[in-house]
Amino acid sequence: MIDPRRITLLNNCRDRSGPVIYWMSRDQRVRHNWALLFARKKGELLQQPLMVVFTLAPSFLNAPLRHYDFMLKGLQEVEGALRRLNIPFYLLQGEPEIELSRFARKMKAGVVVTDFSPLKISRKWKTTLGAQLTLPLYEVDAHNIVPCRIASGKQEYAARTFRPKIKSLLGEFLTGFPQLEPLDATTESLPVDWNGIRSSLKADHQVAPVDWLKPGEEAAAHCLESFLKNRLSTYAERRNDPNSGVLSNLSPYLHFGQISAQFIALQASESSVPDESRSAFLEELIVRRELSDNYCFYNDRYDSLDGCPTWAKESLIKHAADHRDYIYSQKEFEEGATHERLWNSAQLELVTTGKIHGYMRMYWAKKILEWSESAEQAFETAIALNDRYALDGRDPNGYTGIAWSIGGVHDRPWFERPVYGKIRYMNASGCARKFDVNRYIARFEEIPDFEF
Repeated sequence: MIDPRRITLLNNCRDRSGPVIYWMSRDQRVRHNWALLFARKKGELLQQPLMVVFTLAPSFLNAPLRHYDFMLKGLQEVEGALRRLNIPFYLLQGEPEIELSRFARKMKAGVVVTDFSPLKISRKWKTTLGAQLTLPLYEVDAHNIVPCRIASGKQEYAARTFRPKIKSLLGEFLTGFPQLEPLDATTESLPVDWNGIRSSLKADHQVAPVDWLKPGEEAAAHCLESFLKNRLSTYAERRNDPNSGVLSNLSPYLHFGQISAQFIALQASESSVPDESRSAFLEELIVRRELSDNYCFYNDRYDSLDGCPTWAKESLIKHAADHRDYIYSQKEFEEGATHERLWNSAQLELVTTGKIHGYMRMYWAKKILEWSESAEQAFETAIALNDRYALDGRDPNGYTGIAWSIGGVHDRPWFERPVYGKIRYMNASGCARKFDVNRYIARFEEIPDFEF
């Protein structure tokens, strides 16, 4: 059963006769996907065939090859899994709202279903497409456990205001998934020319794919299994130590929708680990992650300092002319060429592995604030570097994390100090109290120079 509160009709059209199209976008998986399940059910009720479509935008917020590679390998797995269910898969290249409209007309579609994203670019595509279509465009929140619109009808001030709302609804939404049944018959689709797709990409090839994390739905499932079995039990006490290796490594899979957060939460909830570790992980997975969607959905300025709270902006303006001991350009930050070995190691971790340990990403962003000419410039630099190198870049978690670190979003005013104003401060000595910083530095100083 699919909770109707997950479903939003984005235009004023009614169902009509014709194939049901699932426009797969943010949730790039076959299993545990409410949007795909809803599209399958629609097809069954209307007695119409189902087809899945993915639109490959020519440039999605300047994503480099690293991100396209991870995504395309996952989608290639999706195509195979759908084929085994007799569900055809199409990959279209071009501007999504144009290609979807054209494809729907060509197929004489009766319904279009898509998944939920709070990002401005995705919402713009859907608004344009919904206005063009003469058939209904349904959006199904398959990414959040509690649908974003249902969790709260406004931008939440902090986790403490959001947490009780989420927890009061978890009993209703944190359920198991029905089985996705295969189609009896199928509309034939030609296999996707994946090599041709890759060769046609205009993505930046300087940011190469990573080899330590395998993409795709099956790899995501194995990653989850390994985390639950080997690392979750000590998560609470060791998660802030980047040398401990206890993190889940699930963020790239969640970003590309190659695994369901709801399925992860169910599996973690049933694991026989200490309550403290289970609770700490579920707080990050559910409350903090879905709070990020809330921020981006209700604040169109999520990707700039303008979106941050008034107290933070006023405090940063007050300290805008403060002396900075060091000022670096975006290029110097990118190359890890600051005076501090700890920060440089965090940047090298990002560049070479596609991720920064969560604790270090906060430190990394706050030092960009401290060593930039202005808070506005710091915000832009942090987003540019995170989106260019992090596998989970261009994501609500990234935008909100930077807004927390630099702009006080979901935080409170702290003791006033130079440059930071009332923004929460972090320093290297604080890191040294948390973990062995020399061990962390040694791991990344030994990495060969990256070619910029």
